[in-house]
Amino acid sequence: MNPILLNVPPQIETERLILRAPLQSGDGSIVNAAIKDSFNELKAWLPFAQNIPAVEETEMNLREAHIKFLKRESFRFLIFHKNTNDFIGTASLQGINWDIPKCEIGYWIHTKFGGNGYMIEAVKELTNFGLNQIQFKRIEIRCESANIKSRSIPEKLGFELEGILKNEDLSADGRKLTNTCIYAIT
Repeated sequence: MNPILLNVPPQIETERLILRAPLQSGDGSIVNAAIKDSFNELKAWLPFAQNIPAVEETEMNLREAHIKFLKRESFRFLIFHKNTNDFIGTASLQGINWDIPKCEIGYWIHTKFGGNGYMIEAVKELTNFGLNQIQFKRIEIRCESANIKSRSIPEKLGFELEGILKNEDLSADGRKLTNTCIYAIT
């Protein structure tokens, strides 16, 4: 089947969260504010967070993500709390290879919502969705070996640590070589 024909809902719900595609005008200002609030933590791990983007840059990035969603190239979801509508973070099915089929899950959380299990809940739901609805045969989570918080998510969700690739990537700031953990579930 051609992936463009897949019915992928623009919104997925969990017990406490709503995961929705970035399709509403103005999402950029909400996400940008979270990037600013979480900048010091995000900067250590994510190349996109080396400088605080302008609101317009964040809005453009989200609109491009929506286009990729429609083209079935990746599926980025914005995470909101069901009861308060607070923006929690993002989680994506990305790096899709439809021939296998497989993908990678990427995520980041607004610092003030960390430690509440929200990202575990969101990633668990995306994993279930990817395996059961889209029928991915493999889902990976890759992260820097020193990023203990990020590593805890696949570990708690039963992903297998398949290996640690030495000197495989550059740090978020591009200044040193880092080791990459590869977790997977099939």
